[in-house]
Amino acid sequence: MPSQQEVRWSQLKIGVIVLVSVVILTMLLFLMTSASGLGLFSRKLTVTTYFENAGGLKVGAAVNLEGYTIGNVKTITVTTAPERKLTPVQVVMKIDGKYQPSLHTDSTAALSTVGILGDTVVDINSRMATGPMLRDGDEMKAKEERTIQEIEDQGEAALDQFSVMLTKANTIVDNLQSGKGTLGQLLTNPDMYNKFDATVDEVHQFTVKLNSNDNSAGKFFNDHAEMYDKMNDIVAKLDDITNDLQNGKGTLGKALKDESAYNNFNESMKNLNAILADAQAGKGAAGMLLKDPATAKKLDDSLTKLDDLLTSVDAGKGTVGKLFKDDTMNTNINNFLTNSNDLVTAIRQDPKKYLSIKLHIF
Repeated sequence: MPSQQEVRWSQLKIGVIVLVSVVILTMLLFLMTSASGLGLFSRKLTVTTYFENAGGLKVGAAVNLEGYTIGNVKTITVTTAPERKLTPVQVVMKIDGKYQPSLHTDSTAALSTVGILGDTVVDINSRMATGPMLRDGDEMKAKEERTIQEIEDQGEAALDQFSVMLTKANTIVDNLQSGKGTLGQLLTNPDMYNKFDATVDEVHQFTVKLNSNDNSAGKFFNDHAEMYDKMNDIVAKLDDITNDLQNGKGTLGKALKDESAYNNFNESMKNLNAILADAQAGKGAAGMLLKDPATAKKLDDSLTKLDDLLTSVDAGKGTVGKLFKDDTMNTNINNFLTNSNDLVTAIRQDPKKYLSIKLHIF
């Protein structure tokens, strides 16, 4: 049977071994938490971020800064606050305080997956952040990243759209093969092909004419810029005329630039307006013609009588009418004029015969 001293010595050795084990375990725990940025004696920074979807994130997941672990996720909850309707997932993170200078108010947090099938972590991006340093309890903006499921859903939607496009393409090809539509007729109808070929031939002939000098269009393109030079000269002359107008040269230029011409024109318009105003008021002959019924009636009677007179003349009535319509009077007048002409000629040839005056005194 061991002595009491031996028992005490055994108990002491066991106590020492347990104490050393606890110290070693504490040191290992300290080293492990320090490596993850959550040392037992380090200062902690609490940061909150709101996401649209948790995306498989779990409590205790790593929080990385540019890929390096600086903390972990403390809590994940869903809030019902109205202002968080689009981003209801609240993620509270514990971050080692020594990394606070690298975190800014415009830094962004996003959910990412380690590898293809790895765990979901929070990845903080501060590469382009220039705002003030993030403080304990502040909110960090979230940058939503597409999850694998979302990518798969979008891929399936794209495949569905591609399938619809293939179906439509098959329908179009079937219509072409059956001769439906203009293009289908062009492929299957010989008459349509012949018309199209004739059109292409006409276009070719027109192109040939453009390349030759025996027509106006061809000369315009192939006369060594002579037609262009003429058009350029015309444009230059028009430009000179425009400059002269702008400088007040010529009658039209003076009308545009000379204030006296404008004033004269304005004065003429005032006088014309005054005349029209007097006419509207019944002043003057024009005003009486417009406003006085008696004057208008007299003018109408005069025009009626003139019309009757012209009608009588056209009918051959009266002396004037016979003068225009009666051939006998016309003949007599012609004979009278002829005889008068002959008499004048005879007098000029022998004036003594016809102009001698005999004076007899009783």
